[in-house]
Amino acid sequence: MFNANKLNTAITNKIILLPLLLISIGGLIYFNLLWFADYLVYDLLGLDEDLYFTSALHFFAFQLPKVFLLLAFIIFIVGIIRSYFSPEKTRKALEGKSHFLGNIMASFLGVITPFCSCSAVPLFIGFVEAGIPLGVTFSFLIAAPMINEVAVVLLFGLFGMKIALIYIATGLLIAIISGWILGKLNPIKWVEPWVYQVKMDKDETVQETLNIEQRIRIGIDAARDILKKVWVYIVIGISVGAIVHGYVPADFMVSLMGKNDWYSVPLAVMIGIPLYSSAAGIIPIISVMLEKGISLGTALAFSMSIIGLSLPEIIILKKVLKIQMIGVFIGVVAMGIIIVGYLLNYIL
Repeated sequence: MFNANKLNTAITNKIILLPLLLISIGGLIYFNLLWFADYLVYDLLGLDEDLYFTSALHFFAFQLPKVFLLLAFIIFIVGIIRSYFSPEKTRKALEGKSHFLGNIMASFLGVITPFCSCSAVPLFIGFVEAGIPLGVTFSFLIAAPMINEVAVVLLFGLFGMKIALIYIATGLLIAIISGWILGKLNPIKWVEPWVYQVKMDKDETVQETLNIEQRIRIGIDAARDILKKVWVYIVIGISVGAIVHGYVPADFMVSLMGKNDWYSVPLAVMIGIPLYSSAAGIIPIISVMLEKGISLGTALAFSMSIIGLSLPEIIILKKVLKIQMIGVFIGVVAMGIIIVGYLLNYIL
């Protein structure tokens, strides 16, 4: 007789065991990538180690699979963690909080909750309707894109734990302080009037409790969906990084944005603001900038200005904010990034 319970148990075990098997295989590959890159470039292709092309190809062969393996693993884990959160829960968590405490909580919640540029407007309206101060809302909107899992994974994989933690800490500091300053400027007058007239639909239903199988499925879906969106940027970013690694002299990079040049940090931020790239595209290039001698503060300021002041997000926010608020928003965040860049250059 057909036993439905046994079938369901078998399916559940498969869903749980399959990710564990893939993680084990991925870990085995990850810790042998340097051997693979050496074998491919020097043994199989027989290329001369002194050639610029060889250096660029070795960089590409080592970094590309390394980044993809790290991303797949971390996004899977973060996807499971995020299954415990929702925009509605985030909004409720921030209701009634004092300004500075709200800025701190919003910045941390921005890191762990699902967010993309396309959701900036509904999130903004929902926060306003819930009575959350605008400064607190801005802290969330700054932290969410700047300190996303893709950026953290790439920083950890390419630079190590120390630089990844520095990026997270300084990104949170920028989000907290910038949101607090924006709140003190009384920005209500710079918000489009229609925003306060909108009534968002609230989800009054009790959210279904997910089991471990469903949360694993969410993690798998998150890894698949994000990798589908960013793989092109990763390939382009690592390709550009490989070219710079192999062909651009270190002296040229240092002369343009060296640690001792006072203008290097603001120049990096001014160049970065109008550019648009995901973390997947820009951070591999940052790794080569550091390798060529550009200071950490300047390099991180460049990446933060591109990721944190995302051009699509700014364009979308124009629907709910007046141009004066957009200008103040960019100015305050950019100044925070510049200060952090100078501070890191001074300390490190």
